[in-house]
Amino acid sequence: MRRMWPEEFNSILSGAEEVTLTLPAVIHEDGSRSEAISRQALKIRIPMEDYERIWPLAEARYRLGGKFAGKAITLITTNPHYHAWHPADGGSVENTSDSGRHYTTNYIVAHFLLDDVRETAAA
Repeated sequence: MRRMWPEEFNSILSGAEEVTLTLPAVIHEDGSRSEAISRQALKIRIPMEDYERIWPLAEARYRLGGKFAGKAITLITTNPHYHAWHPADGGSVENTSDSGRHYTTNYIVAHFLLDDVRETAAA
């Protein structure tokens, strides 16, 4: 099934940074060994309210348009293989509204796995 990333959340990806996630090789209990894996990802730092809005989209794959056309993303939230890149505290920023009231904006750092999904067409 081809799900497109909801356009209402495009602003969340506007400041995304492309990074490489590296999983080290693992020696299993039976003595077998898995190779190290590198995966492309998008790293975002967003307000907690925005993260709560995209939470229902977690662990599902969505195709992208715009500058990421031909790519698909999957929000990492609970996958044990990517534990180091689960959502984490992104700090907070103290602000003052136009009316002079002080408020705090809490941020979350999250990662999306980034996959190439371009389809080749027969010539």
